[in-house]
Amino acid sequence: MYNKAILIGRVATDLELKSTPNGTSVCTFRVACDRNYTKGGERKADFITVVTWKNTAEFVSKFFSKGKAIGVDGSIQTRKYTDKNGNNRTAFEVVADNCFFVGDKGSKPSVEVEDHEPLDDSDDAPF
Repeated sequence: MYNKAILIGRVATDLELKSTPNGTSVCTFRVACDRNYTKGGERKADFITVVTWKNTAEFVSKFFSKGKAIGVDGSIQTRKYTDKNGNNRTAFEVVADNCFFVGDKGSKPSVEVEDHEPLDDSDDAPF
């Protein structure tokens, strides 16, 4: 059996960093992932809940915020709960093993590239 989820999208909600009673960090947020197709010219997205724990939770809360591009690697988990009206519900979440940076649209490179003169390849090269 294999349960692996890999998401690349944008953080769609404010990050909720909390601690369990024994001091373990947990961060919950949603990721907006565009679908591969459009319907009637309108692009659709799925909003997927992600839960991170311990160091990953602290990393996400420190370096990401709503609107930032993010990559998530983890597994899909379900949990049952009762809503405020007494109805039984099932929640689907991606529990992240790893979160990582992905390039933002229109971001500038972190290293400036200088203009160089073209190489003179008129000499015979040994290869």
